[in-house]
Order: sequence, then structure tokens, then C-alpha cells
Amino acid sequence: MFHEIQQDCRSELMTGTSVALFEYSLKWLRQEGWEIVSLEACLERLARDLQPRRYAVLTFDDGYRDNVSTALPILERNNAPFMMYVPTGALTRTLESWWLGLRELVRSRDTVTIDAMGMRFRCPDFRNKTVAFDRVAEWVHEDYHRVAMLAPTFRRAGISLSALNETYFLDERELQVLARHPLASIGAHTASHPALACLDVLSARAEMADNRNYLEELLQRPVRHVAYPYGNSRACGSREEHLAKEIGFSTAVTTQDRHVFDSRPNHFALPRIGVGGRDTSAAFKARMNGVQSAVHVLLGHN
Repeated sequence: MFHEIQQDCRSELMTGTSVALFEYSLKWLRQEGWEIVSLEACLERLARDLQPRRYAVLTFDDGYRDNVSTALPILERNNAPFMMYVPTGALTRTLESWWLGLRELVRSRDTVTIDAMGMRFRCPDFRNKTVAFDRVAEWVHEDYHRVAMLAPTFRRAGISLSALNETYFLDERELQVLARHPLASIGAHTASHPALACLDVLSARAEMADNRNYLEELLQRPVRHVAYPYGNSRACGSREEHLAKEIGFSTAVTTQDRHVFDSRPNHFALPRIGVGGRDTSAAFKARMNGVQSAVHVLLGHN
């Protein structure tokens, strides 16, 4: 699971994946015998192949512009298929992209006050900026109803989420072009990127169904796969799995950080291993190799 693929991670407070780590992850997968395939090909092979094999599926959430400008040439060089999950609001510039607003707020100021938290952060340097960003983001992830509580802070700071959406996300025409690329698949990611578990059942269903209908109309092709926003146990569960299946999706992905081992996994709660932030190549290898490798890294072994 990837989000932004950043040319200058430091200027973006290490919130995406660096080009170096992205390239390293693809190279490592190839060297270690993982075949990079599309999501549909992976599921077909899991169900069909009698001999266990290693398949990797690359996914990108939210529809960031740098997924095309920066990541796509690398994907092309590696002949690597990928899935991009796109919320309606990213394309229409209506997304309440609080994480972009928070990043802009923190990196542009030496002092940041988050009234809803009752906290003031002194962040004149990179280290303190990342600490402030992480603390506020953690606060939001503890209760997704808090997303709306950041809006007054952004307004007072003159930060426009719509303008940030325009800067960072693909537009409709760009997504139409990408969807025709032979390596690309496009999936749904809800209309407004809410934590679905925080919504009533009709609203949660509409978030997924409306986004799917919008993308199918825009791209003139079926949209069979969906990613739950945030994707953790506080944001989605068995109700959302049932809704995704009822709406007609073939799969739904979470952010549960583990591999798929079962040849017939739950197609509506597929796990994904996130790559990015302050990950190192060693951390990536440890996560991909499992517990034994993680122990070796902690002990300082090669």
C-alpha cells in the first residue's frame, strides 16, 4: 500500500514514500522471487495454483498526482501492474483532506495551535514539525469524528483544502488518461473518504455506491474493487464487508498489516502492507519477511 511517491520527502514531512524506497521495494520484490501482478490476476492464481507462489499486488490510495508523474515511469520500467483507489472528492476538489491541511499548517509555521485539542506546538524545525504532525494525526485517528473539528483551525490559518486538492490530486481528465494505461486498474475509495464505521448504514452504503457509479460513468468501464478509507478496525468491519459485497464489488482492501496466506481469503477484508513514512529499506525487508527477519534487524544482524 502506497500513497504519495515524493521527490522530496523531507519537505513533505516524510508523509509519503520516497522515490528511493519505492524503487528499492520493487527491486527487492523481484530479487526475492515475488511476481508483481494485478489484483485480479493474484486472486485468480491463488485459487487456481496448486504450488504455493509469491505474488505482490501494488496499490495506491487517493489518486495523487505524483503517482503518475513520479511513480508511473518507475512502474513502466519494471512492467509492474498496479491498482489506484480514488475517492470522488479528490477529483472534484471537495475532499476534506485534513491530512494535507495539517501538513501545510505545520510546515508553514513555527507555532501551531490546535484549538480542538487544547494544544499549542512549537515547531521551528523539521524534528518538531514531524512530532506535531504525528501527534495531531494520532489524535484524529483515535476518533474520526474529530476530522470536522480541524476545519476552524484551517480557516483561521487561511488554508484551503480545495486548493491543496487541486495541487496534489489528479483531475478527472488525468484519471481518464491513466485508466487507459495497460498497467493501471482503478478502484473505488468512497465519495468523501469518511471512516465508514462512523456513519449510519444508509450513508455508508451511499458512500461506496455513489463513488462506484461516479467512477464508472467517468471512466466508462466497470469498477470492481474498493478500499475502505483508513482501513483499520475503527473505520471498517463486518458491516462494511457486507455492504461492499451487496453493492457488487469483487474485493475490498483494509490496512491490516499482514500477508495473505489462504488460497481462499476473505475477499472483503484483504490486508495490505503499508510502505512509506519514515520506513527504511531494513524495515521494509523485515515487514515483508516476517517476524524472524524483524528479530534479526532488532538484534543488528544482516
